[in-house]
Amino acid sequence: MKIIHTIAELRAHLEEYKSIGQYIGLVPTMGALHEGHIRLVERCVQENAICVVSIFVNPTQFNDKNDLLFYPRTPEQDAEMLRKAGCKYVFMPSVEEMYPEPDTRLFHFGSLETVMEGSFRPGHFNGVAQIVSKLFDAVKPDRAYFGEKDFQQLAIIRKMTKDMNYPIEIVACPIVREKDGLAMSSRNRRLSSQEREKAPQIAQLLSKSTTFDPVKSIQDTISYVTKGLAEDPTFKLEYYEIVDGDTLQPVENWDDSGYIVGCIAVFCGTVRLIDNILYK
Repeated sequence: MKIIHTIAELRAHLEEYKSIGQYIGLVPTMGALHEGHIRLVERCVQENAICVVSIFVNPTQFNDKNDLLFYPRTPEQDAEMLRKAGCKYVFMPSVEEMYPEPDTRLFHFGSLETVMEGSFRPGHFNGVAQIVSKLFDAVKPDRAYFGEKDFQQLAIIRKMTKDMNYPIEIVACPIVREKDGLAMSSRNRRLSSQEREKAPQIAQLLSKSTTFDPVKSIQDTISYVTKGLAEDPTFKLEYYEIVDGDTLQPVENWDDSGYIVGCIAVFCGTVRLIDNILYK
């Protein structure tokens, strides 16, 4: 495994594989890797001749400067995990390498970006599109791997890929959870021991909301989840929406779509956690 810090060096290494038609897979990350990331990497290794993993904490997608400042960074531990997983190249650029000058590009994703994460984190998805497009241009992968935990982000990246005519297959991978159900996230390590004990209640409520009443309505389901979280002052709900899985627009009835997902963002103490569950 080789660690690379510049786009020029990365392209030089990848060119020989491209020239003989070997498939290249990319796993974009912000580091602080966990088992969820490693599952993406392992699938990338299995499905491509070369696996590239990028580690870059992208400043343009953070609305909260403190969130950027305190985002966990564990490069040595990350590198060891990637080596064991079979990664071929780790791309660890500096901010100056990725943004030699300010990126003023504006991306438009229509209704996909105005709901849920988009309404609470204005500009977030524009920053995501900036860095992912830069990584796509640098690596020129055949496939790119993303986790379904960031459900809205996945929809945004799929649209960006289509809009910009990238010849890249976007591969979605299932949420990986801890034994107690908590969705794996780099942010979990910022939870206090007490918060870590309580955080799994989010996933537990989502799971129970699929079965608590066989004739429940959409609104009954939303009320069940929101009231359950309100019982514990550790949690502060930012949003919980039940949406069409393709358009991300709220649904009013279970018959409105054949693909329905519940998406949630909750502060557990000061740590913002997201999760989702498939209803239909």
